[in-house]
Amino acid sequence: MEIAVGTGIDRIVILLYFLLVMGFGAYFGKYSKTTSDYFFGGRRFSWWLITISIVATGIGSHSFVKYSTKAYQYGFSSTMTYMNDWFFMPLFMFGWLPIIYYTKVRSIPEYFEKRFNKTARYLATTMTLLYMIGYIAIQLLTLATALYRIYNIPLMLTVIIIAIATTIYMHFGGQTSVIFTDLFQGLILLFAGLLLFVLGLQYLGGGQFSDGIISFWKFLTPTQKLPLAHFNSPPNFNFVGIFWQDGIAGSIGFLFLNQGLIMRFMAARSVNEGRKAAAFNVLLVLPISAIVVSNAGWIGRAIANGMPGVLPIDLQPNDVFVAVTNIVASPGVFGFIIAALCAALMSTADTLVNASSAIVVNDIYGPLINKKQTEKKQLEIARYASIGVKIVAILLVPFFNSFDSIYEAHGWFHSTFTPPLVVAVFLGIFWKRFTTPAVIATFTIGAFLMILGQFNHELIAPFSHGIELRPGKGYSYIGALYNIFVCATVGIIVSFLTKPPNEKDIEGLTVFDGTKLKSLFKGGEVNEAIGENAIVNWEIENIENNCIRFSENDMEKMKANPGDLVYLCDNRKWLGGLKSIHAVYGEPHNRDGVVLITDEQQQSGLFDLDYKLFAEKEM
Repeated sequence: MEIAVGTGIDRIVILLYFLLVMGFGAYFGKYSKTTSDYFFGGRRFSWWLITISIVATGIGSHSFVKYSTKAYQYGFSSTMTYMNDWFFMPLFMFGWLPIIYYTKVRSIPEYFEKRFNKTARYLATTMTLLYMIGYIAIQLLTLATALYRIYNIPLMLTVIIIAIATTIYMHFGGQTSVIFTDLFQGLILLFAGLLLFVLGLQYLGGGQFSDGIISFWKFLTPTQKLPLAHFNSPPNFNFVGIFWQDGIAGSIGFLFLNQGLIMRFMAARSVNEGRKAAAFNVLLVLPISAIVVSNAGWIGRAIANGMPGVLPIDLQPNDVFVAVTNIVASPGVFGFIIAALCAALMSTADTLVNASSAIVVNDIYGPLINKKQTEKKQLEIARYASIGVKIVAILLVPFFNSFDSIYEAHGWFHSTFTPPLVVAVFLGIFWKRFTTPAVIATFTIGAFLMILGQFNHELIAPFSHGIELRPGKGYSYIGALYNIFVCATVGIIVSFLTKPPNEKDIEGLTVFDGTKLKSLFKGGEVNEAIGENAIVNWEIENIENNCIRFSENDMEKMKANPGDLVYLCDNRKWLGGLKSIHAVYGEPHNRDGVVLITDEQQQSGLFDLDYKLFAEKEM
């Protein structure tokens, strides 16, 4: 039985949404004047803006489709993969985040060169790009799977159209466009997902929300109300396999290696602002997100159990989200919710494309050219790189479309591509004894053993925990455990067989040097004195060394000394740091309430004459 999907009103709503977001993102492109702006947003944004942007990055279009699929098949246990980041979050907040922020690395591969050598950087570059581009391909496939039925356009043509649309605002705006479009889209994602849940409950209750809650709970079986899947069955959705694939490989990959997410935190105005965003995300946003991405599947299962005949018996797993939304939402509202699916794709894809172009510029183009390029030239390369990344991602779509569901495609992808990077970065951060030959062996010998496991499932069988081997498909998720084990074993053995790294060479690059990071970042002694913030008027003056000058009294109030670092921001906090700069205190003057800045600083910060500035001593 086929369900007519969408109306003319819905198609117009979705199209208008695309145009609105492209215009919104292109507008903020004027704030990307340097590669720092394009890739990291100038390291100036407030925690709340980073938080909402993380929402839009974390909830990809694949999230709505794949979690709705498993929610429809198995019930509440679909949320378990959304609730397993918390135990890694402290390691990220107090270990990895300060390292990447204070060492000023521009990409994950650059960290590998600093921690190990150039060979490790090249290997990490290759694997990170494969990871990012594959992720983009899954995003494109997911949204195309929904939209091609609505617009009656062939799947691959839909993929190409989506890729072009998301490229337009990314081409000009970079990270600043990404963050501000994601602020807009992140809010839409949460609202639309929760709206769908409310509409679904009303549908189950015959228009009454309270009756819908009762029917919803009654129509689900006891098994479908369990929070976790069965330990080792069925082979395509079990607790132990998904724990290793998503809870370990996926979570470390997302938190520590996803260049797009890392660039979000590197766009924060400080490490503390990044920590606030991370904590708020894991404590509040992720639980809400788990409901947002799964509820269409729960509603669909309740409809199928309690209202036979409404949904087709042969409903394909990837079609659950669209089919349920089409039933419970009225024309126009259906288009709005599908537009939220578009938001999910665009928010995740723009992040990943921006991140991939950062890697191309910083880790391929820069080292190959081996000479300083102008900001204009680097921005040009970054924008062309983003187009190239999209083309490669489009070519990978048919491969991921060959899996039974997007959930399984994504699971296989995480299990296969993240383990070498996960082991390498984790041991690099948390084990000083991890050596350069060991990381190279992890990437090469470990990857070779992983490939053997792909073709010889008997190697994975001892790790299977009793999960059934599916002929022709292998192990969907538990392969992640085997892959992590062989990579970690190779890395640890080679580390003990080779000379440990020089302590001086890895200073500031492991979690054990946390106390030194601020002084390394500043390039001198850190001023930890706690003072008050200042609200000042500003004037332009030709100042040497590009410093910012405050009055003696204002500097005493802030407990600041010449040479300390200062954050200067437009006093309108709702801008989230859009109009701001980081600078250095210069020699004081004698005019209280006035800060003297250079014309170049004014242009880079884009301060408005009508507003005062907020100043905070950093260190």
